[in-house]
Amino acid sequence: MQKRHSLIEILGAALKLGLTSFGGPVAHLGFFKDEYIDKRKWLDDKTYADIIALCQFLPGPASSQVGISIGMLRGGILGGLVSWFGFTVPSVIALVLFALFYQNFSLGDAAWIASLKIVAVAVVAHAVIGLGKKLTPDTPRIAVALTAAVVMLLFPSALVQLGVIIGAAMLGFFLFSNQAIPRVQPFSMPISKKQGVVSLAVLVSLLIGLPLISQTVSNLYVTLADIFFRVGSLVFGGGHVVLPLLEQEVVPNGMLTGSEFLAGYGMAQAVPGPLFTFSSYLGTMISGIGGAIIATFAIFFPSFLLLIGALPFLSELRQRSGFQGVLTGVNASVVGILLAAWYDPVFTSSVADGADFALAVALFGLLHFWKAPAWLVVIIGVIVGTGMSYIFG
Repeated sequence: MQKRHSLIEILGAALKLGLTSFGGPVAHLGFFKDEYIDKRKWLDDKTYADIIALCQFLPGPASSQVGISIGMLRGGILGGLVSWFGFTVPSVIALVLFALFYQNFSLGDAAWIASLKIVAVAVVAHAVIGLGKKLTPDTPRIAVALTAAVVMLLFPSALVQLGVIIGAAMLGFFLFSNQAIPRVQPFSMPISKKQGVVSLAVLVSLLIGLPLISQTVSNLYVTLADIFFRVGSLVFGGGHVVLPLLEQEVVPNGMLTGSEFLAGYGMAQAVPGPLFTFSSYLGTMISGIGGAIIATFAIFFPSFLLLIGALPFLSELRQRSGFQGVLTGVNASVVGILLAAWYDPVFTSSVADGADFALAVALFGLLHFWKAPAWLVVIIGVIVGTGMSYIFG
């Protein structure tokens, strides 16, 4: 009875956050602190900071992983699942409905859809600058970021991006392993090392097996599971960085047009919850409700496997300079990858003339200098952009 009560409590708290947490990953962490620490006293500030640090080291959506971790701390693996469901499902429903609306009402040429694409220009530019300040504070890391951007601009593909991340990890090991290691405290979770090993084995098996099955079985759902599971397993840097990986997977092969892709990305800024639910929109556009379910589950499932696999070991790994060096290099490359994605496909597919760029600059100013929330910027962008289409169009 107590466990059931705990799960209901976890679901209620997470659902409240899923309905109200606008503003992206950094804002989500603020909402989490207010709800889980200040109001509910489920954990203290130091434990919360340790959880954030752990999740920053993993690929996938960091804020969602923090929420999952708190759920696991409160109610075990099932608690993590309940926490994810509550935080994620409002955004999933909103983006699935938007995709169905987009398809049924032929919105491809609508002025407000074009405005959403311009919103994406401002949001991604803001994300590049924010990540750059945090992840590339010195010239060696700036060099890694710029190299990653140049390579991705010259050779844009998902395979090259994976190679860039691996290369940055190797550079990080040699360049940054000698940096001072911050003092960390031991971290415990109700997950055994045996469970962790099994979880990582499942992750590796799926990463190897799904592409093989996808190549031998002609089934769209299998293809979607392969694409979104692979992206969820490999994307470092959170929600915005998922953009270039997904774009390379679904646009060049004709699953979606560039305009359809960016319209959904712009709409994803207007809903609360994790940006990875952009996958729900993509899955719906490609293969209806079934596609949405497959895409959503596949892109988030690696986060569960990684957390279960890493949490029993990661506290010890954080003490090692080599591991921190690898993460430093990877994080720097993320900035470059996102910079390249800002140019292509975001900027090149959205800005057609000076009026479009003027709107993008104004929206960027609202985000970056006046700290307007992303959802408000989306609303302003759609209203102003639609009005401008009648004045200048």
